[in-house]
Amino acid sequence: MQDDAWSPTPVLLTVDLVILTLRESRLHVLLVERGEDPFRGMPALPGGFLNHDGEEILDAAHRELSEETALAAGHVHLEQLAVYGDSGRDPRGRVVSVAHLAIAPGLPDPVAGTDATDAAWVPGEAVLSGELELAFDHRRIATDGIEHARTKLEFSALATAFCGESFTLAELQQVYEAVWGTELDTRNFYRKVQAAKGFIVPADADRRTTGGRPARLYRAGPKTVLFPPLIRPAPSATEESTKGEEA
Repeated sequence: MQDDAWSPTPVLLTVDLVILTLRESRLHVLLVERGEDPFRGMPALPGGFLNHDGEEILDAAHRELSEETALAAGHVHLEQLAVYGDSGRDPRGRVVSVAHLAIAPGLPDPVAGTDATDAAWVPGEAVLSGELELAFDHRRIATDGIEHARTKLEFSALATAFCGESFTLAELQQVYEAVWGTELDTRNFYRKVQAAKGFIVPADADRRTTGGRPARLYRAGPKTVLFPPLIRPAPSATEESTKGEEA
């Protein structure tokens, strides 16, 4: 028999948030400037430790989201992204992060939380390209979050989470172009959206535009899974060359 009694390994648990929105038709991710060690002064994803051992993980994610964006749970898409637990990811010890993806339209300018000195919306491409060095493994988490959103746009109605309650087809196309990082043929896009039955449905009103016909408004439909899916176009040779230069 083993004489030594087993004792649990000390592990700390955090929640981190990849918060995405569109600003000026570009995909942006929320970053904070850390006000404490480790990585004081470096940009990082918003998040933090559980408040107490009885706090549920989803409740902690909602709390962090509310602190960083002042948004209630009913006004934002929030889902668990992945768990990150590499042994060397945090110099303070064994810290496991349960990362979440949050999406909402037109989010306001952020206010720094209690352990941050600043907060700002940063273009997604600045994170993906490595132009910004993030604390911990947060670039990996942010990259995973953006790629997850890109994939879900193909097969689900997630794109409507970036839009207001009602939107035009042009605004929906802007979502796909911003998240995928590529321009789309308007006629082909409209045809594919209309073919995905239940993806979007006409709203009860049109939006007046200056010097033109009123724009038809739509809202999210009853279907959450797209059939047929809207497959992301393959990157062009120019885009592949640009990625190679950035790497």
